[in-house]
Amino acid sequence: MITRRALSMVATLPVLLAISACSSNPDESSDKKTTPTGKSASSAEAQTSAEAKRIGAMDPQALEKATISGKSKGFEFKQVAKAEVEAGRDMKADKVECQPIASLAGGYTHIEAVSTEHRSLEPSSAKNATVGSMWLASHSKKNAQRVMSELRTSLKKCPDGFNTLGLTYKSVERLKDPALGDDALSYRITSVVAKQSVPMTYTVVREGGVVVTFYGVNMLTPKDSAIPQSTIEEQLKQLE
Repeated sequence: MITRRALSMVATLPVLLAISACSSNPDESSDKKTTPTGKSASSAEAQTSAEAKRIGAMDPQALEKATISGKSKGFEFKQVAKAEVEAGRDMKADKVECQPIASLAGGYTHIEAVSTEHRSLEPSSAKNATVGSMWLASHSKKNAQRVMSELRTSLKKCPDGFNTLGLTYKSVERLKDPALGDDALSYRITSVVAKQSVPMTYTVVREGGVVVTFYGVNMLTPKDSAIPQSTIEEQLKQLE
């Protein structure tokens, strides 16, 4: 029997393996990381906010405020440690045409966003075996449209999957586009973990310049792995 804890581990496994891959790099582990001072962090935040204003994107403070935290629509939205999400930023596919999909597998859009907010999703009910994650990426409207367009192209050109950071994604399957936001698409990719196939269902929605990505895993009933539309709609309301 697969426990809730095991399901949670499966949902976060790509990020955990990315951390492992990064930490095993001797060049990186020997680098001395400089912790930003309060003054430099404040300056960086000001620069990011100014850039968001310049391109008409949602600034980091507004994005964080608009991102659900706590219990809502059958899930608990939990903040994710920065070190965990940063580990997936540079996931590179072995096939260039698959990069937009690989980037989303790592928790980021392939076009760099002004800012991002990540949440893990854990079901509130013991009867719900679907776990997953959500992240919001703030772009200019033009770049957000590019993200969606290039992701669609990638899904057409990458049906047989790809490899990245020691992970194997053996297939990519387009699903019916959901009627959500200004633009939306859905697909299922199958990862191979310890010789076991793990189907993950992604729903990607553009609302203005914000690209919202949900992905879900359900090891008991893979066809039910998509995060429910009502949950997605609740997050989209926060962006209006």
